[in-house]
Amino acid sequence: MNATTQHTAIPEIGLGTFRLQGQVVIDSVTTGLDVGYRHIDTAQIYGNEAEVGQAIAASPVPRDALFVTTKIWIENLQRDKLIPSLKDSLHKLRLEQLDLTLIHWPSPQDAIPVAEYMAALAEAKAQGLTRAIGVSNFTNAQLQQAIDTVGASEIATQQIEIHPFLQNRTVIDFARSQGIHITAYMPLAYGKVVADPVIAAIAAKHGATPAQVALSWSLQQGFAVIPSSTKRANLEANLHFQRIILSPDEMAQMATLERGERLANPDGLAPQWD
Repeated sequence: MNATTQHTAIPEIGLGTFRLQGQVVIDSVTTGLDVGYRHIDTAQIYGNEAEVGQAIAASPVPRDALFVTTKIWIENLQRDKLIPSLKDSLHKLRLEQLDLTLIHWPSPQDAIPVAEYMAALAEAKAQGLTRAIGVSNFTNAQLQQAIDTVGASEIATQQIEIHPFLQNRTVIDFARSQGIHITAYMPLAYGKVVADPVIAAIAAKHGATPAQVALSWSLQQGFAVIPSSTKRANLEANLHFQRIILSPDEMAQMATLERGERLANPDGLAPQWD
């Protein structure tokens, strides 16, 4: 599979499952599939792979119409642990193959070399456990090490936090210079976009909601987005919305909202951000 087919294979809008547990995540994924989501994003550390798998198995949507992503947790980054952990994820998800497997976070303080776990992830792909591989929360230096290990064309995406208040330009620009696709997580900044007056004014001009403006802003830049919700109305609104084409002036207004407001920055886990 070449880089182009990997990139186009990632649906523009996916359903995030971070912080959703038990029946809540079963209901969110069930409803999401029902209203039309075809990309489900989970992770080993979310503790919900089995429930996500249960919802997928119970859905009438055929497997080949779905795109399922999981992420390898830092405790499973060693060469001898990564593939067994991915097989465990597949078992929980009731799948024979993932569509995309990401390294969730780089090893804290680079205790385990990037080259070690990227080589193991590439081996997982070679074994047919996942169709595509990628990274998440990598600094530019770490992404360069990943590229040096497996090649840029093998990295289907870099998934990072992006929303109007954290625009992550340095990381985006480097990934793009290497031809690597970007997936934006927390694209609505946990709902904070709703309260912003600049976004609200642009939304009013388009007869849209602030969430629709924020999602359109990301999509217009070519990112995939993975908003999450437990409410059917919001799930529908985040997927089936009238795409708004923001003017150059409106994009410039959105650019002024950058304030380095990072929502995912766990102590002891986050790298030295670019």
